[in-house]
Amino acid sequence: MKKSKWGIFFIAPYIIVYMIFTAMPIIISLYKSLYENYWMGLIEVGPIFVGLKNYATLLSDKSLYTYLSNTAIMWILGFVPQILLSLILASWFSDHRLGLKGIQFFKTVIYFPNLIIAASFASLFFSFFANSGPVNSFLMDNGWIGKPFMFFSNTWSTRGLIAFMNCIMWFGNTTLLILAGMLGIDTSLREAAEVDGANSWQVFTRITLPLIRPILLYVIITSLIGGIQMFDVPQILTMGTGDPNRSTMTVLMYLNKHMFSKNYGISGALSVILFLVTALLSLVVFWFNSRTEEGR
Repeated sequence: MKKSKWGIFFIAPYIIVYMIFTAMPIIISLYKSLYENYWMGLIEVGPIFVGLKNYATLLSDKSLYTYLSNTAIMWILGFVPQILLSLILASWFSDHRLGLKGIQFFKTVIYFPNLIIAASFASLFFSFFANSGPVNSFLMDNGWIGKPFMFFSNTWSTRGLIAFMNCIMWFGNTTLLILAGMLGIDTSLREAAEVDGANSWQVFTRITLPLIRPILLYVIITSLIGGIQMFDVPQILTMGTGDPNRSTMTVLMYLNKHMFSKNYGISGALSVILFLVTALLSLVVFWFNSRTEEGR
């Protein structure tokens, strides 16, 4: 016990920070979700205890499911090319037979977009794809289009830009995670498969993919959680409107509007719902990892 107190001493800063900045906001959100509290003009209504009324209001609101589907669509559009690109790059970087030069340099470069603030990234794309931006100027100068294409007035082009930005920002991080898993595979397994006549595709699908399954599960679940929390890129790119026709409005943007209007009861209930979804996904990844470790 005399030695263990030092362990408690060293982890105390993390526990204190976690309690103040994570646990307490969760508890406060749960508390506020049980009350009706909003502003009517300059008059504050509440807080009035309403129980689960805020949750019932949210679950009966069709717009919530629309925003959930918007979030899911943009996540799928961004994650599918992201995971494919990451698998290809990780396979190249981990294959010593290719003799690629400057791998450390390329690993550093592909991670750079992850370090850029999303607000700056979204502002850059907004100026690039504006009606008078360089992309439209290039297309018109080459005679591919006769007039500027309004990227932010078309549903799928706006969704595609948001998905593309998320893909560019996160594929470097995903590549490094998958690469770490591939480098941990015993090279003798690949060599034995090649001696038995397996080609590169068979080695990849029957040896590499099964052995990096825990990493893939982790990447998928964490990316899914990040997709649920998608906010900054669509918020800045559409100036918080979620246009065209609310087709890019995400769940967190919906929550932000309630917070901005000081409807703390509904925003608290929506925060708790998102927390429960995130917790459920975290339990899923732990469950899959435990099954993988047990060899099931």
